[in-house]
Amino acid sequence: MKLIRLAAKNLLRQKRRSILLGSAIAFGILFVTLINGFTGSFIINVGENFSNLLAGHIFIDGVEKSETGKELYIIRDDSALMDAVDASGIDYRFLTKRSEIRGSLLFEGNGINQSIVGADWSREGYFKERIILKEGSFDNMADPQALIISSKIADRLQVELGDRVIVKMQTYTGQQTAGDFTIAAVSIDTGLFGSISCYANLDYVNELLNLASDEYLTLGIYLPELVDTEPSTNSLIPELEKRINLFSRETAGDENPFMAILEQQEEEEWEGVRYRLSNINDILSEVEEIVRILNIASIVILLVLFAIIMVGITNTFRMVMFERIQEIGTMRAVGMQRSEVRQLFLLEALFLALFGLAAGYLLTAGTMGILSSIYWGVDTPLFMLLKNGYMTFTVTAGQILLNTAIVTLLTLAAAFRPSDKAARLEPGVALATEK
Repeated sequence: MKLIRLAAKNLLRQKRRSILLGSAIAFGILFVTLINGFTGSFIINVGENFSNLLAGHIFIDGVEKSETGKELYIIRDDSALMDAVDASGIDYRFLTKRSEIRGSLLFEGNGINQSIVGADWSREGYFKERIILKEGSFDNMADPQALIISSKIADRLQVELGDRVIVKMQTYTGQQTAGDFTIAAVSIDTGLFGSISCYANLDYVNELLNLASDEYLTLGIYLPELVDTEPSTNSLIPELEKRINLFSRETAGDENPFMAILEQQEEEEWEGVRYRLSNINDILSEVEEIVRILNIASIVILLVLFAIIMVGITNTFRMVMFERIQEIGTMRAVGMQRSEVRQLFLLEALFLALFGLAAGYLLTAGTMGILSSIYWGVDTPLFMLLKNGYMTFTVTAGQILLNTAIVTLLTLAAAFRPSDKAARLEPGVALATEK
């Protein structure tokens, strides 16, 4: 306890020096923890935004093979799928049935390649809450040929509400066809993914694809939370396997399950409809890799920052040892052991690290609070990374402990050699040395 009190007193004697070193440590912690916090919420926000965009966390597609070997995507009879969902006992908020056109939108000489998603607006009332309209109204979707496009697409095509646009596309069997839509509404573009899809009525999209009114391409299952995805998937698969011909999701090593299914589609033969199940985590696997790389980068940045800070700590403790050399000699002369001198200096370094860590985490909390209160809008390219237009941060206890351990160990390592040198001073030599 005496050493602890003495170490604290020594730090307070050099307030300016201690504050400067502590501030350097605090800055390093601020920078790295902000990265950790952003990447921690990155995967959650992107997952939720993708789930809203795709209207589901789990997706089931039917795949047939034509006589020529062409893969045809279609769900003709979903009774077995519905039975499996009910039997699995999974908790879901709603089911969506969708079909999608991929073709070219044309208007007065302007064109753009575009996906058009057909939705049942009478059943997908929630979806109206996810699309923010800039112009027009959802009431206009009563027109069977109504189309919602983003503001970016509207600018590219130079269209206005009520204009008729042509879509050149293929039916689900690959035959060339065309249709036309009426611009019913323009939505606010939400960045990169806002221009991926337009939205139309399912019945008309099915008509253009040459599907029956009760047929569609994808069944989506929207769950209460993103974390429910894997447990629900694992509960659903056995029930599906009892009732339908399902592609296996087993993979070799770190292969993505969805990519494994695509390989099966290319390599295997089957009759009738075979179904593939994918989930939002399959889509997010590349995003998770980005998060992993960012977290590794944050550790590298922390190490680089503290390599620089360590030089300052080492030089500072060398100066401290020289300034207090006679004091060290006096302490040794009155009976302080070499190990105690070493411990004294290391305790000062430890307190310095703890001071910097505490200041850094408090500063980080304040910065996160400020950034989280700023509304960045829904028309920013960052929208997919945000939660309802706001930044969010998630820092795990493991990341805090890892960063704390790294900073503490590096600070102690930086102070060790000067501390050891101070401990090895002979009392007489130290007392006789002039500063």
